[in-house]
Amino acid sequence: MTRFGPAPPDRRNLLRSFLDGGSFLITGPPVWNTLGLGSSQMFAHPLVYNRKRSGVFNLGGRTFDLRRVRFPDHPTLEWFVVDLLENLALVCLDRDETAAILASRIAEGAFDLETLAAMAAEYGSRATQALVRHAVGVSR
Repeated sequence: MTRFGPAPPDRRNLLRSFLDGGSFLITGPPVWNTLGLGSSQMFAHPLVYNRKRSGVFNLGGRTFDLRRVRFPDHPTLEWFVVDLLENLALVCLDRDETAAILASRIAEGAFDLETLAAMAAEYGSRATQALVRHAVGVSR
């Protein structure tokens, strides 16, 4: 309760309850935009990875886009890079331009090369793996 009336439930508590305590990860543009890879999009509702449900759900007056996908229990910065590369079409980024920016960010030391390669190998498509290999090769 606030001085203005009832406060909406915390989104993490909503998701935890809806997913019966199952693990989930809130991802998407708010995270991707911080990577410095050219993304500057926003979504109307959060993108939530989980291991139980897919679809767009209204919970407690809020809308969530849930996707049933694999994700690490403790995602690294490099995993979020792979996540962005897997979703370039969602944020209208050009693959070649993003690869060039990624190579530049790698050369700056923004990402750990071994972790990035491991995350791409485990969670990325073949196209994403190739993009990462190319960016790493160009950055050296």
